[in-house]
Amino acid sequence: MPSRVDLRIDRHADPRADPRADLCTARRTGHHARHRRLVALALVVLLVLVLVVAVLSAGIGQYPVAPRDVVGAVLRAWGAGGAPSDPDARFVDQVVTGIRLPRVALALVVGAALAAAGTLMQAVFANPLAEPAVIGVSSGAALGASSTVVLGWVSAGLWVTPTAAFACGLVTTLLVYGLSRSGGKTEVVTLVLTGIAVNAVAGAGIALLTFLADTQAREQIVFWQMGSINGALWTDVAVALPIVVVGVGGAALLVRKLDLLALGERSASHLGVDVERLRIVAIVLVALLVGAGVAFTGIIAFVGLVVPHLLRMVVGPSHGGLLATSTVAGALLVLVADTAARVVVPNADLPLGLLTSLVGGPFFFWLLRRTRRRAGGWA
Repeated sequence: MPSRVDLRIDRHADPRADPRADLCTARRTGHHARHRRLVALALVVLLVLVLVVAVLSAGIGQYPVAPRDVVGAVLRAWGAGGAPSDPDARFVDQVVTGIRLPRVALALVVGAALAAAGTLMQAVFANPLAEPAVIGVSSGAALGASSTVVLGWVSAGLWVTPTAAFACGLVTTLLVYGLSRSGGKTEVVTLVLTGIAVNAVAGAGIALLTFLADTQAREQIVFWQMGSINGALWTDVAVALPIVVVGVGGAALLVRKLDLLALGERSASHLGVDVERLRIVAIVLVALLVGAGVAFTGIIAFVGLVVPHLLRMVVGPSHGGLLATSTVAGALLVLVADTAARVVVPNADLPLGLLTSLVGGPFFFWLLRRTRRRAGGWA
């Protein structure tokens, strides 16, 4: 019969025989299961809200459309029913499927892109205050769009301004990354400071173009920087959607490495993560996502800051669930903001960026105070 010493030796030699090890394993398994259920529940709730708000948004406007008529128009557009013989019903179909649904779809695509980009930025910088505008993609896109307006290239076609905005945003991001790179490595602090400097230069370029522009061009520049989804077309959605899908899909492939990066750069490197390569890929994906969004809508601020931080409080810091829920929540937030922009002022369409800034500005201040209090900086 083994003695107590033998039992202790056996348990030490085989951790699986230790009840404490079994208890720890069970707790970890239970925690992961609860987290998965929480993420699944959050996704279901968000998706239902997106569907409900999308139907309501498609019916809101100067010509109100009942939700059941919106659903009927969508089903007929998908071939589920024949063309209506009633002229009023045909008009409703044209309003819903030709004018409002493209706007709804573009709002969802842009919101998802900005929120996913914000999740990547906060993961790469390991800071909940990080925002995609830090790396210069928004200011670069604004500079490219302003250039086409002042130079008169807008008349060359509908795609000139979005193409220039996307290209300049991507080039500016790569420029920020190249200037902040030293000795084959990129420090986060250097990247932030370089982004601030490049943003300042781009802002000066936009101010100069605004000064040189005539009255009409100046109004176009200012309105573009405020952000708006008014006048969205299905062709805009068809161009932006594949880029956003690629960006979100690429981000999904990085979530495991981002979880390891949250342990610290040194720990992540010891666990086999190429931190520098991960940072490069993440920044390029952010540039693609934000560039695809702002190219068609202008600058929409604070979505990439607010959404990931709020969802982190709900589903936790694991980047798999955080990316999925933030992407859907970002789409919902922009759709709600765009719907509000159409109804807050009668017979007017408020700039979308104005509403998101009104919400995001106070939230950013609250987040800053909360962070400083935790660090002991403020009373």
